[in-house]
Amino acid sequence: MPEFAPGWELSTDRGGEWLFVKVKCPDCSPAESPPFAQWIWRLLEEHRTYCVILEMDEVRVFYSYLIGQLILLLKRISTHGGAMRLCGVSPQNQQALRSCRLDVRFPPYRNREE
Repeated sequence: MPEFAPGWELSTDRGGEWLFVKVKCPDCSPAESPPFAQWIWRLLEEHRTYCVILEMDEVRVFYSYLIGQLILLLKRISTHGGAMRLCGVSPQNQQALRSCRLDVRFPPYRNREE
């Protein structure tokens, strides 16, 4: 599994038109600001799809920077007729999305099957 920045790892799996990306960043801090949206976009282009499910159960905290990157990625995917879903979002991170009024844009899914 490649590491994209200290503490960040992404692994991919393909299911039909969907790309599943397992995001691992258990100890990331707000001081780290990697180009997350750009990483995912690059993966989507490599796999020739604009439909992605981000498995976020190993991301401890959604800091504002990461939430901004998710919004940026969603907008870019949407302009290409694609779709983005988040699954495995912790209750704490769901609350962070609710606080930003993004719970409608990122409804909670327990896992990729849901």
